[in-house]
Amino acid sequence: MVEPVHGKLTDTIWPSLPVAAWQDTYATLHLWTQIIGKIRLALAPKINHWWHSTLYVTPRGLTTSSIPYETRTLEISFDFLEHQLLFDTSDGIRRTIALVPRSVADFYQDVMGTLSAIDVPVRIWTMPQEVDQPIPFEQDHVHAAYDPQYAQRFWRILVQADRVMKIFRSRFIGKSSPVHFFWGSFDLAVTRFSGRRAPEHPGGVPNMADWVTKEAYSHEVSSCGFWPGGGAVAEPVFYSYAYPEPEGFKDYSIQPKEAFYSSDMREFILPYEAVRRADDPDAVLLAFLQSTYDAAANSGNWERTALESTS
Repeated sequence: MVEPVHGKLTDTIWPSLPVAAWQDTYATLHLWTQIIGKIRLALAPKINHWWHSTLYVTPRGLTTSSIPYETRTLEISFDFLEHQLLFDTSDGIRRTIALVPRSVADFYQDVMGTLSAIDVPVRIWTMPQEVDQPIPFEQDHVHAAYDPQYAQRFWRILVQADRVMKIFRSRFIGKSSPVHFFWGSFDLAVTRFSGRRAPEHPGGVPNMADWVTKEAYSHEVSSCGFWPGGGAVAEPVFYSYAYPEPEGFKDYSIQPKEAFYSSDMREFILPYEAVRRADDPDAVLLAFLQSTYDAAANSGNWERTALESTS
């Protein structure tokens, strides 16, 4: 039965997702997506800012999109409705792996065995990225949880965030990333560019190689997205930041009233619950995305008339 939330929305559209309720599944799924993301990274032609490594939201889950392999193409997709991992090739092969509680090591071996069986052999670096105390995939028997209800809740939030962020992206005619899912940081993001190069990133991001961040932030950006939380952040959040952060950015007036600047994270934060419980979640989220972009573009003296759509 679909239950109303505050008489306005259904819990299946903007479901609750406190970190404590699914932290074991979260940790396991994070690592499973890293395995699939690294396969795309290993096979796809390199694109600026690591855009060739990301996943994309689909009506059923997350996908690599089409990956070239010799004269064939391969797509690997998480299906969070039927809870399967799908392998599809351009020559008509389909293989599936059930998404059930199992260790990362077991999942890794099954994925690699499936790729070998369909004649797409690939080698990846098996050390996870952007996680504390990483364990190589093939040795990780610690993370082995999968709660289908919470995996599906997470995906349902991604569907809504992806939809609204694509509306926001459409307002910009300058260089912009797709709306895409980064498996390292486990967040959905879209990034706008001023068109100017940025000072070299100093690095020092925990659990990330400096050369990765230098490529990611080679140009001035205003970036926003959705992150399900973790660590000291016990709830999902929407975020927005600028690199390099211009003078006056953090003090800029933004919307809605629930949003704030986090000095620890050096970005604007909007709690997911403020969106989920709003009478008009789309309007609240778009107000946050637009006003924080205004903060970056105005404080950073972007050439806005050349970068934004007037239609």
